[in-house]
Amino acid sequence: MNLCVIPARGGSKRIPKKNIKLFCGKPLIAYSIETAKKSRIFDKIVVSTDDEEIARVAEKYGVEVLRRPKELADDYTGTGDVFNHAIETLNKDGKYKYACMIYATAPFLKVEYLKEGYEKLKNSDACASFSVTSFEYPIQRAFKIVNGRCEMFDKSQFYKRSQDLEVAYHDAGQFYWKKIGCKSDDVFFGKDTIPIVIPRYLVQDIDTMEDFIRAEKMYQTVYGDKEISFEGFSVKIYYGDFDTHEAIVKKLRDIKKVLLTLDNSEEFFNIKIQKMYKYKNKKLFSRPKYIQLPNPKIPKKYILIKDIVESIQYLDENNIQESVVRDYINKFEDLLREIKGNK
Repeated sequence: MNLCVIPARGGSKRIPKKNIKLFCGKPLIAYSIETAKKSRIFDKIVVSTDDEEIARVAEKYGVEVLRRPKELADDYTGTGDVFNHAIETLNKDGKYKYACMIYATAPFLKVEYLKEGYEKLKNSDACASFSVTSFEYPIQRAFKIVNGRCEMFDKSQFYKRSQDLEVAYHDAGQFYWKKIGCKSDDVFFGKDTIPIVIPRYLVQDIDTMEDFIRAEKMYQTVYGDKEISFEGFSVKIYYGDFDTHEAIVKKLRDIKKVLLTLDNSEEFFNIKIQKMYKYKNKKLFSRPKYIQLPNPKIPKKYILIKDIVESIQYLDENNIQESVVRDYINKFEDLLREIKGNK
């Protein structure tokens, strides 16, 4: 069984109430909670906090709250101590084998990297895994300033080409998996820890208001409303988890246990979802559900696919599997071409 701990104390100084400050319209901590829930790899998700307002937000987003003692809520307590306190408190019967700490300030965290950290740790003899990213500039060329002048840490690196210098990585500050009970004689950034590499455009520390503003602008760039061109048409992709048309195509092709019927005379496609209900692993009955998606044959300047994204999220959240999809995206593209021909 897997435990997720999200540490969130209430005494942030540089950004007051940072963990629940609205970030692109939602409390910052909500992004970490939603990603943890969406991953479906945790048996329990808790927010460790000393703050009642944070506790209320956590409960609103559907997770449990662990009240931490005052001695673990000051400016000098490390998150490692908070993580260990949660494990010791919640794992007295030893039922959890893996635990993951997700920072409350990780709006860019993606499920795929969280799962990768778990799978790689589970299938190894390592004790931990965590998110890392590369430095954007070669650290071998770093220098310090002494008496108003430059002094390289290593002068021998000055004449080397940047492409010949080894890539260096640093902690991305998103998640930390731990194999409970595994002992290591090395530091955390050592031989017993697996690094999960995150692209730099999905990493941003949020310690100051400048960081916060930068992170919001980054988030809006990555996940905000977009327009892409397809066959001479503008296709608008609304704010959500799918930042490119290709990502939507891939997700559509991954949907399982869905029967699609196409009716060109109507404004919508009808998707019939046959969800199988089970009891003690025995199939009992199936119950159909219907979702409507916009029909791109209706001549409009914009093909709006917000409903498609929401439907995909519905299917994903309900874990619908074993696909019988007739290639929806091909039909969608064929209809866009037909519209182009008739416009």
